[in-house]
Amino acid sequence: MTADAAKKLEEFFNAFAGGATPLLLLDYDGTLAPFRLDRFLARPWAGVREVLTRIERQGRTRMVVITGRPAHEIAPLLGIDPPLEVWGLHGAERLLPDGQRELEQASFAAREMLDKLRAMLKCDSLGGLFEDKANGVVMHWRGASPRKARLIEQKTRALFEPLAGANGLALLEFEAGVELRVGCDKGGAVAAILREAGADAQVAWPVAYLGDDLTDEAAFRAVNNIGPHGLSVLMRRQWHETEADVWLRPPVELRGFLEKWLLAARHC
Repeated sequence: MTADAAKKLEEFFNAFAGGATPLLLLDYDGTLAPFRLDRFLARPWAGVREVLTRIERQGRTRMVVITGRPAHEIAPLLGIDPPLEVWGLHGAERLLPDGQRELEQASFAAREMLDKLRAMLKCDSLGGLFEDKANGVVMHWRGASPRKARLIEQKTRALFEPLAGANGLALLEFEAGVELRVGCDKGGAVAAILREAGADAQVAWPVAYLGDDLTDEAAFRAVNNIGPHGLSVLMRRQWHETEADVWLRPPVELRGFLEKWLLAARHC
């Protein structure tokens, strides 16, 4: 951790004050858990579940997972009881701890186009891993050789890019994959959570977002816009260009951040 990062973290945690309910927003894959080719094996980094459970039981923090996955996949992997609130599909879906689910609806034209793409990709996945989502279609090439990955990407872009921008469809790029989808992104999810919490332009309580990928940049920007009480954290082992305030490496610095949060929240 750099000296600047340590200073920003110290200033952020010193801002925890009596009466405030801090908001901890968390990406899952690559942030709370290492990537796995089989995503259903992506369990949290060692010790992370335990610290998150302690924060949850402390009862002074609102925690929300914001993920590209379908929301129902998180609770079995994260293993926290009661389960956390999850915004899935990059923010287009919301799953509350009581099981209530909300899904942003696409237009008929967008659904029709996505259905055609699903049918095509189920027959020919272009050499990659096709993932079918309620609001989009996804192609992954993580784990492929560099040459094969380039071919899959080229074929996928040739199929997806001409459709982006029409009927509300948008192209969402992430590490080793691309998604054609409808609905709000993670930045929109952060904005919606803040509005629900009654936030105005400047938030008067601590808000942090932890993420690792290109899809998290929209959430970083949303947190950066709320004023001095916001903190955006790039949580990944290798640095990349980012708008996040701080770069930390999991799992050690992730556990350290969560432990500091637990201690700071005692003063809320």
